[in-house]
Amino acid sequence: MLDDTDRRLMRHLLADPGLATAALAERAGITTATCWRRLERLTAAGVIRGQHAVIDWRALGYAVEVSLRFTLDKTDPRAFDEFIAAARLVPEVIAIETFLGRVDVRLNVIARDMGHWTEVYRQQILALPHIAEVEALMLVSTIKNTEGLPL
Repeated sequence: MLDDTDRRLMRHLLADPGLATAALAERAGITTATCWRRLERLTAAGVIRGQHAVIDWRALGYAVEVSLRFTLDKTDPRAFDEFIAAARLVPEVIAIETFLGRVDVRLNVIARDMGHWTEVYRQQILALPHIAEVEALMLVSTIKNTEGLPL
């Protein structure tokens, strides 16, 4: 489905999503019209789902990130849905992921500082429904964080 030109185009798009179509075409070594058609085709096929801004939350004054792993009390069949619905309402939750295995749900939570983290954890996180067990992992450093793909 993808040829070398598509891969080259997507590599450049991932590296700089804000490029205008003409600049993207130039970097990929194709005409602007061809670039536009290929982007349209890749979008229609669902390969490209959109372009978005990546905002560094640290630049906005958030200094703490914690990954919380939850095991839910699954005696209630609505446990997952109710937990996730409530977690979505916590503004400091930046990611929600579900798993198979011992861990049911992982939340990534950011805070301005440790005082803010304590407040969010005690008042909002611990108030989430159906928690059987929670484990917190404090982020120390990010070694690799890329949205790039091996194209």
